[in-house]
Amino acid sequence: MERTWPTQPLLWAIAIGLGSVLALAGVFGIAWAIHTMWLAGTSVNPYKSSTALVTNGPFRYSRNPIYVADVVLYAGLALVLNSLWPWALLPLVLAIVQFGVIAREERYLEQQFGDDYRRYRQRVPPWL
Repeated sequence: MERTWPTQPLLWAIAIGLGSVLALAGVFGIAWAIHTMWLAGTSVNPYKSSTALVTNGPFRYSRNPIYVADVVLYAGLALVLNSLWPWALLPLVLAIVQFGVIAREERYLEQQFGDDYRRYRQRVPPWL
């Protein structure tokens, strides 16, 4: 789409500089959340059983820090591409993650951890 309808909203130096910082922040956020889960002894794979309710590290600020970091990484890459088209698709990506992934994971975690998860859910927001 960028070839047909070019957008390039920013100067390339700004797009690459800001985008690189955001992309690196996203990668750091993903690594921090994965490391925290690893230290708790539970799997990052959403298709494997959770053995611990992780509430420390980045999970103190968001119930879904990996997804938050994914969005930050996505935003960084969108800036590096210097195109508005990835931003146009972002609401669709967020809706798929929220309703197709997070909703299912939260039902599972509530079944797995009961009141502990419900209390965690009350004090920590899903995104930020």
